[in-house]
Amino acid sequence: MINRRQTLKLAAVGASTLYMARSASVSASEEIKLRIGWQKFGILALAKSRGVLEARLKDRNVSIEWSEFNSGPPLLEALGANAIDFGPTGDVPPLFAQAAGGNLLYVGTYKPPAAFHGLIFKKNSPVQKIEDLKGRKVAYKRGSSAHNFAFKALAKVGLTPADIESVDLPPPDAAAAFKNGSVDAWAIWDPFFAVAQSDPDTRLLVTSEGIVDAWGYFLGNGDFVAAHPELVVEILEELAKLGQVAQADIDGTAKALSDITGVKEAITKVTLTRAGSDLSAVTTVSDAAVAYQQTLADDFYSYKVLPRQLTVSDIVWRPKQS
Repeated sequence: MINRRQTLKLAAVGASTLYMARSASVSASEEIKLRIGWQKFGILALAKSRGVLEARLKDRNVSIEWSEFNSGPPLLEALGANAIDFGPTGDVPPLFAQAAGGNLLYVGTYKPPAAFHGLIFKKNSPVQKIEDLKGRKVAYKRGSSAHNFAFKALAKVGLTPADIESVDLPPPDAAAAFKNGSVDAWAIWDPFFAVAQSDPDTRLLVTSEGIVDAWGYFLGNGDFVAAHPELVVEILEELAKLGQVAQADIDGTAKALSDITGVKEAITKVTLTRAGSDLSAVTTVSDAAVAYQQTLADDFYSYKVLPRQLTVSDIVWRPKQS
């Protein structure tokens, strides 16, 4: 949960940058287009539904354009190519984007629940424990946070990525493959995880709790962040503020997110009440988040998944203090 010190720091930075922005040379008549990529979960989806960013920035002549993505890798591809300006993702997608030379920066973080991911199998499958996955097909989206979770879950029982047949599928295709038995197991995140878990034919091998201490990230296009750093701070501040409201009314938040995603309200509530869930845990990038991400980058390079070693801090942005 975002602590009082972090909240006050973010608010202070927001206030100072807002003042600078209002006194800047940008003409009041010049419209700024803010292009946001979003996925159907979490605080940013809620922000889109409730129009809080539009309300916050209405006097700033900022227009917002929203583009939906079903996972982090294509979202960050668009971000790095200057097709969008801001968006959320799990821990692994930024590593691939940085390795590809995308023009992007880490600008903020959020903390998903401890059990945000699940590794699932079918009720009547011969797979009954993680060790049984050796030589079998496991679906996950390559370059997603589920990629990291799948590898760490295997490592927990002494298996390596080479011990399974990896099947690279985005969530909608993976859901279909899992349902028809084309794959033996599926590593996936919420709300897809909660939806699949609600099926009586689905069984759970393990969640990410105790396996992955994951961070989620907000990233910005490098050119946009350089031109409008004050907007980045205001976005993060508004998301944290909305998160506090949403966290105080889980039933109302479950209904709102259910309306957005089409996922049943009861299942949505499961995702919001998993251990460690806190929609208000939005802040700028901390040293702990950078250290976690650097370790992950080193791990994925050692797996020979990343083509080169990365220095994560090279693309970390922090607001300047006045």
